[in-house]
Amino acid sequence: MNPVSTLETAKAVNPLIQLQTFGQSIWLDYIRRDLLKSGELQRLITEDGLRGMTSNPAIFEKAIAGSTQYHDFLDSLAGRADLDAKGRYELLAIRDIQDAADLLRPVYQSTKKRDGYVSLEVSPYLGHDTNGSIEEARRLWKTVARENVMIKVPGTAEGIPAIRQLLSEGININITLLFAQGVYEEVAAAFIDGVEKFAATGGDVSKIASVASFFISRIDTLVDSLINDQLKKETDAARKAKLQSILGKVAIANGKLTYEAYQRIFSSPRWKALAAKGAQTQRVLWASTSTKNPNYRDVMYIEELIGPDTVNTVPPATLEAFRDHGKPRLSLTEDLDGARKTMADLAGVGIVMKDVTDKLTADGVKLFADAFDALLAAVEKNTKRSTTPTPKTNPQSASLPADLDTAVKKNLNDWRASGKVRRLWQHDASLWTGEDEANWLGWLDVTDEQLANAAKLKEFADEVKSAGYSDILLLGMGGSSLCPEVLALTFGQTPGFPRLHILDSTDPAQIRSVEKKLDLAKTLFIVSSKSGSTLEPNIYKQYFFERVQQTVGSNKDKDKDKAGSHFIAITDPGSKMQLVAERDHFRHIFYGLPSIGGRYSALSNFGMVPAAAMGLDTGKFLTRTKEMVDACQASTPVEQNPGVMLGLIIGTAAKRGRDKITLITSPGIGDLGAWLEQLIAESTGKLGKGIIPVDREALGAPEVYGNDRIFAYVRLESAPDAAQDASVAALEKAGNPIVRIAVSDIYNLGQEFFRWEIATAVAGSILGINAFNQPDVEASKIVTKQLTSEYELTGSLPPEKPILEEAGFKLFTDGKNAADLAKAVGANASSDGPLKNYLRAHLARLGASDYFALLGYVEMNAEHESLLQSLRMTVRDRKHVATCLGFGPRFLHSTGQAYKGGPNSGVFLQVTCDDAQDLPVPGQKYTFGVVKAAQARGDFQVLADRKRRALRVHLGSDVKAGLTKLTELVKQVL
Repeated sequence: MNPVSTLETAKAVNPLIQLQTFGQSIWLDYIRRDLLKSGELQRLITEDGLRGMTSNPAIFEKAIAGSTQYHDFLDSLAGRADLDAKGRYELLAIRDIQDAADLLRPVYQSTKKRDGYVSLEVSPYLGHDTNGSIEEARRLWKTVARENVMIKVPGTAEGIPAIRQLLSEGININITLLFAQGVYEEVAAAFIDGVEKFAATGGDVSKIASVASFFISRIDTLVDSLINDQLKKETDAARKAKLQSILGKVAIANGKLTYEAYQRIFSSPRWKALAAKGAQTQRVLWASTSTKNPNYRDVMYIEELIGPDTVNTVPPATLEAFRDHGKPRLSLTEDLDGARKTMADLAGVGIVMKDVTDKLTADGVKLFADAFDALLAAVEKNTKRSTTPTPKTNPQSASLPADLDTAVKKNLNDWRASGKVRRLWQHDASLWTGEDEANWLGWLDVTDEQLANAAKLKEFADEVKSAGYSDILLLGMGGSSLCPEVLALTFGQTPGFPRLHILDSTDPAQIRSVEKKLDLAKTLFIVSSKSGSTLEPNIYKQYFFERVQQTVGSNKDKDKDKAGSHFIAITDPGSKMQLVAERDHFRHIFYGLPSIGGRYSALSNFGMVPAAAMGLDTGKFLTRTKEMVDACQASTPVEQNPGVMLGLIIGTAAKRGRDKITLITSPGIGDLGAWLEQLIAESTGKLGKGIIPVDREALGAPEVYGNDRIFAYVRLESAPDAAQDASVAALEKAGNPIVRIAVSDIYNLGQEFFRWEIATAVAGSILGINAFNQPDVEASKIVTKQLTSEYELTGSLPPEKPILEEAGFKLFTDGKNAADLAKAVGANASSDGPLKNYLRAHLARLGASDYFALLGYVEMNAEHESLLQSLRMTVRDRKHVATCLGFGPRFLHSTGQAYKGGPNSGVFLQVTCDDAQDLPVPGQKYTFGVVKAAQARGDFQVLADRKRRALRVHLGSDVKAGLTKLTELVKQVL
């Protein structure tokens, strides 16, 4: 039917209107904008006795893709970044449903609420999601706000409890995708339950309307195909005749017997009690009534299913055909014995009706979901985005094992159906734990804010350049230092600008090493501390402020401290650091946003001010980043949203046991892994859950890896590493899950900051944790504070006793670990000596899906890292477990959260040392060496409190010699 054309003039006796005399209502299974606005729907109501309408995703998809009637409306939504394709579709569909309902309202009133309904379906992705169906149906019912609307919910096992609940709330429900008599009876029982509950709350049961949509032609299509398969092989004439006698009869027989059940159920005393209160029966609605087989009469599924209290919803062509040559009669109760014989004959030829209906239900859910995919694609395609070109982002792809791919798609459907990307951008805390997450999502919008203030960053960069500084030293920890470090190591020194250095260690030797690189008189110091109360940046400031004062002096007569002019602060408004900066006349104070946590602060002033100071073109950097921000908006289809898809992959993988993510980065962007390490570990590692990031672990052959890994390869296209390419290809060929990201240019690094921030937030949602707090980091800080406070009072840290001293090494651990190790050593003692026995026993605690973390509280330099990497790789290759390496106290503000709060699958070897030469902290009794020792002890105590398997090895002051020997010992015991 062409809805805008003039239909044939109704005959003197219109078969469609005649249906009413038999108690059947004819509904239209179709909707389109011009049908509503041209007067055609009104004509169908007036001349053909149309009494209702149904819609589904396939109908809307054809309406949108097959016409230009929705272009203007979709164009008007193109600028709505808060809307994804589903959100735009809903606005479009709801408008049509409301208009149709208004046109049908006179029918609703004249039939006393029996007819005049329009149906709108919940997302087909929710076919197996009870709670999701309830939430969406409630929302659609409230949004449409029409009494004569029905919300369609599928009659799946998960849908039936939703149907019961929704009816108990007085929501009109059309139960769809019914094929089996038994399921129909469950649905009818759920209807009665729901109406009873609504009545018990004082509800007016006369206002509840429901239909049970029983599908017809699909049954014959499937059964006939099964019969024809048998006929092709059958040689027995009698059996062949029996098979042929069933063709085209099962769907109608099934429908008749279902209607018989309807009559029985709604004549029961239980129902009559509700009817006495004004309740109306849940009518059977015949759906899928267009004839698919050209050998069958085109109106047979109307003519053979006519009876009182029924509805038949038909597509336009079937409506026209029945008006033209339909022959109404009371057919539904004819020859019920013949219907039973048909069903018995079907069983007799070996076709099990339950298998048929189960398959049709499962296929129906999938077909509706596929139609919804096509619908959303049509919405996306038909939404004009001329003002918003497709964002140019670093390409992302994934190769996943089949089981993981299936699980990811399931979560993708959940995010799509539940509008979770939109909810993320709307700061909906219920995506995580419903605690304070909404207060920590300022990073979503910070790129736009920074671009709006790009001139200020450029002005600061020009000032730094003209001041003639040779170096910049950033003093900070964790989120305040890792992004600047990535930028410094990736971009190097910009001509005409100072070189950026980072200090994030309390190791005295490392502080001295950094200081030796600087001309203090020509150095700009950036004290970066969000809270302003973090220990390390404060004592760094105390130390270097005094050193600069000693170098350049001060001029108090001019009320401007020369030392202060060498310092800037980046901190949140009102922090302790702001007060210090004001007191000491810092050159500038740049403010962070209180709504952004440290590890999500890369694109805020904590990352961009140091970037500007080192001469990075922050305008270009942020403009490139904005491309990724746009690509991750709620308006992007979920499957095309790079950040969300990455989060779905790593979050789903973690829930399925692949909770170690190996980070592979091209050498030119190698330090990105350190930033990712903090973001992922600190965000997800809590409540015994989490994703353990594995950074800087050299790639090995596929056989050294377990099934607990996923690999992320961030490849710099302009400078790839051939060995990495080959190793990743081998891992993929072996069936390992691989995510590939191709970074075309180092100025695209900001895209990776944002992509992974979105991904981490999404993964946190899947894991069911608050992705924005760090409770166990704070626990370690508290213990460190207690120890340094004691030192201030007594001049010493509390005494500790090693469990073993041998060959210049001291071993320390807590009581439980000491007992466990002693027992293991006793049971497996060798002639190697106690030290080797203890190391062997400790490493023997590594099992499948565990990881090994090497925590070195020593100077972070190339020599030490090489030795620790060698030790680490020995463990990886011999034990086939994931390995992590962190330098303390730096990792405390990074992976430390996951080690203490994440899954208890880590085995920890902490390495401490004597400091050959300590360094004082001005104004304090404690020294940097004492602080480092307190941090190591605080770290270990919290590991022990969390019942982690941990051992501490203390070296002497010759760190290189000690690490060399320790590495050799580990190789010997494994």
